Amino acid sequence: MRYLIIANPVAGKGLCLQLIPSITESLQSHQLDFEIVQTERPGHAIELARQAALDGYDVVVAAGGDGTVNEVINGLALASEDGQHKACLAVIPVGRGNDFAFGMGVPHHWQASVDALAANKRRPIDIGRVVGPNFPDGRYLGNGVGIGFDTIVGFVAAKLRLRGMLAYLVAAIKTIFLYYRAPLLEIELDDRTVTQPAIMVSIMNGRRMGGSFMMAPQSLQDDGLFDLCVVGQVSRMAILGLMPKVMNGTQYEHPAVKLYRSSKVKVTALNGSLPAHADGETVCEEGKMITMEIEPSRLDIVVAG
Repeated sequence: MRYLIIANPVAGKGLCLQLIPSITESLQSHQLDFEIVQTERPGHAIELARQAALDGYDVVVAAGGDGTVNEVINGLALASEDGQHKACLAVIPVGRGNDFAFGMGVPHHWQASVDALAANKRRPIDIGRVVGPNFPDGRYLGNGVGIGFDTIVGFVAAKLRLRGMLAYLVAAIKTIFLYYRAPLLEIELDDRTVTQPAIMVSIMNGRRMGGSFMMAPQSLQDDGLFDLCVVGQVSRMAILGLMPKVMNGTQYEHPAVKLYRSSKVKVTALNGSLPAHADGETVCEEGKMITMEIEPSRLDIVVAG
């Protein structure tokens, strides 16, 4: 069995680069047949993953954060569009948030994730596909799409020198003073259309965003459905009060927060705009419409043994 490890040297503010020697030693101790390549630019992991699948690698490993994982997912999905070049996905989580790994059952520590590669326990997972202004031809996603408040949080967090949960918490507090007027949205689902002001819409395949915010605590990654967390117009103080609830997954107790499930989602801004991201990749900064569709059991992933 052949493994290609795609390592993003800047992931985790340079943590991945520091760990490459240790990861290499651990892979060797398991006597795995592997190669390690480092990404050199944004989008490089898409190219590497796609080519690895076409070249017959059995497992393609994203060593990095959620952005690296997203690129590897896109590369593998593109390679498998003909149905003949399907490689298994694996993750060594060494990024800031590692939300995809958390939601998919990947061990949170890099050493345990390498051990899981050797154990080779797999499961099928759904992935999503989003179409928006920055990706008119579509972009695959593993964890979820964020619209509104949490997207601005991501923009702010990326500018901070902090890591992990602390970066997102600080960014979220700052965002309360930047983004607090909810646009009027039309949200088209499988069985209904919802029209309301919404300060935030999270369309989740995974469970968590931002390293600590449980947007969809009951989400299943193989049920063929997105879980939507829709937060209506609330005051700034209410946003602050909702933050700890979202962190422990109890936000649905609040009357302004609704849960929906759907295999297809179309969101249109009837007024205002849609700042949106998919797995942390910017879909649009001020768009008017995005669409999403789930693709059931599209990839296999290595999980905890």
